[in-house]
Order: sequence, then structure tokens, then C-alpha cells
Amino acid sequence: MGNSFSVKPHKDKTTKKVTVVPPPKILGVGINGKVVECEHRATGEKYALKVLRDVPKARREIELHVAASGHAHIVAVLDVYENAYNDVQCLLVVMEKMEGGELFARIQERGGTAFTEREAAHIMRDICGAVAHLHSMNIAHRDIKPENLLYTEAGSRGQIKLTDFGFAKRTNESEPQGLATACFTPYYCAPEVLGSEKYDKSCDLWSIGVVMYILLCGYPPFFSAHGLPMSPGMKSRIKSGHYTFPSPEWDCVSQAAKDLITKLLKTDPAERYTIDQVMAHKWTQTLTRLPDTPLATAVNLEKTEWPEMQDEMEKTLASMRVDKEDIHIKSLAESKNRLLEKRKAAAKVDP
Repeated sequence: MGNSFSVKPHKDKTTKKVTVVPPPKILGVGINGKVVECEHRATGEKYALKVLRDVPKARREIELHVAASGHAHIVAVLDVYENAYNDVQCLLVVMEKMEGGELFARIQERGGTAFTEREAAHIMRDICGAVAHLHSMNIAHRDIKPENLLYTEAGSRGQIKLTDFGFAKRTNESEPQGLATACFTPYYCAPEVLGSEKYDKSCDLWSIGVVMYILLCGYPPFFSAHGLPMSPGMKSRIKSGHYTFPSPEWDCVSQAAKDLITKLLKTDPAERYTIDQVMAHKWTQTLTRLPDTPLATAVNLEKTEWPEMQDEMEKTLASMRVDKEDIHIKSLAESKNRLLEKRKAAAKVDP
């Protein structure tokens, strides 16, 4: 027996029921809501169900995800419904269930099987294909990271797909001032996102460069020496683009791979490669001729305790990810700012 949601149709869709298996199996946590497992009543087929509070930001996320979901490497949205859940108006997004896990977890689970640069290039080509599709539609994803890169199924037949459009935004005339909201996840954010200046969809290319770097060696190009998700030193290194290709991990990696990473991790967005240039780069184009020697990726992912590192990052996201729609400005009467209190006190004694 399952708990069934009687739902009202979203737009022109026919009324249906979605059954959530109790207790709902949590598949993941997106920026704006949880993703749980659900089951089709008639067929027993399992899907992923994202439950979002019905607010403009959630509707924007769904609109952009639906628009992009026809691509082979973007998680498909199958249906969207409106429904009241616990007296809160919600949007229920039914998506294909990704059975194969996250990108880096997949590499760690290979055991003794070697992971090679050739395989890394195939993975990056698929990820870049998804981003090329988004950028052709003037959509910036703004949160490209391993946790949002999922496989359809376990084993060699699994296909990698991009998900979670909680930070996605249009970059065309609907955003004439460019993107300004400081949305980011530590390790993957571009230098311009850390600053106050406007930015555009090229921020996705920086994130691709970071993912590619980790994919080829097992640790990030920018990290905090103190174990924090973000430190002043790490922020400084990101803004200055200070990273290296240390030995021995990078000794067997091709020069073409290093060249592409260098083109992606340009601190000036105007100098950074576009997604079309990435797709045309010789590293992406000559997959079968790339080295088949084992990389240190899996070993280093294990050494750096990647799951624990991800947990630490997730704990800080509430304070580090900023979106103007979420900002609540206190009134002066509510504020407990010490400098303001001092000024109030001084004003009382002034004649």
C-alpha cells in the first residue's frame, strides 16, 4: 500500500495519481527540494519525484528543466503536477529515475578496474553535449558538479545525465543585465561568481574545467588547506587562477587534456573557451587516440575521502549559496547590529 497524491493537472495535463512508497526513499536533495522515489500505480515502474514549494523560483526551475529535457544527456522530466501537500501548495515533478549513482561514486565503485583518460574524455564529451544544448537555448545551468551528474543505470551501459536546474537561468534578452546572483557550490564556482561583477553562461565552462581536472587526477585544482569548504586562501587562488598539474598524478595525462583545462580555467570570462570550442578541441575530437594508461583518479578519490568532503560542502550551502529571491531585509527596528545600536544610543543623548 502506498500513500497516493490526488493531484490537479499542471497546465493542460490530465488528472493522474502518483504513489509514493512509504517511507519515501530519498534519492537526493536538490537546491529547492527533496527528490524521493515514487511508483506508477498501474505498472509498478519506479520514478524520481521532486517535491517543490509552489513559488516563482520553483516554476522557473521546472520551466527550464522541461525545455531542456529532450536531450540525451539531461535527466528527462516526464510530468509536472500541482498539489497541496501538508496544506502547502506544491509542484510535483516526475522524472526518470537514475539508478547508476553519481559520477565520482561510480568511479570509486570500480574496485580494481582501471579508469583511463580515454574514458574520462568520453564522459566529458557527454557532459559538454548537455551544456552545449543548454547554451544553444541561452540557458546557464550555474551548478555543474559531480552530484548533479548521474548515471541511468549501473554497469557499462549506463548513460550520464545532467540534473538539478535550481540555479538555472536564461541569459538572453530576458536577463539584460546579465547574471548577478551569487549562486555557487565550493570548488566549482568561477572567479567572477565570487565577485560583485555581472557574469554570463561562461561560468558553466569554468565548472566543466574543474570537473575535468578532478576526473583526471582525483582531487580538485582549488581547495582549502584547512579542510573548510571555502577559505580566504582558496577564494584567492580561484580569483587568481592559481593551480598546478603536480607529479606523479599528471605525468601520464596528455598535453591535450592539460591544454583544454588551461583554456577552461581562464579567470577572464572573455578569454575562456566557449562550449563550442570545447566540443571542437582535439582532446574531445580524438577520443580513440587518447592514452589508455590507468589514471590515479579512483585511488585519490578514496584518499581524499570524497563523500565526507561532499557532506562538509553541503552543510555550508545554506550560507554560501545566495539568491536574491531568498534575501529577507530586516527593518531597522528588528536589527540587532551592534554599530546600529551604538548609533541609536548616541542619538538618544544628542540634544
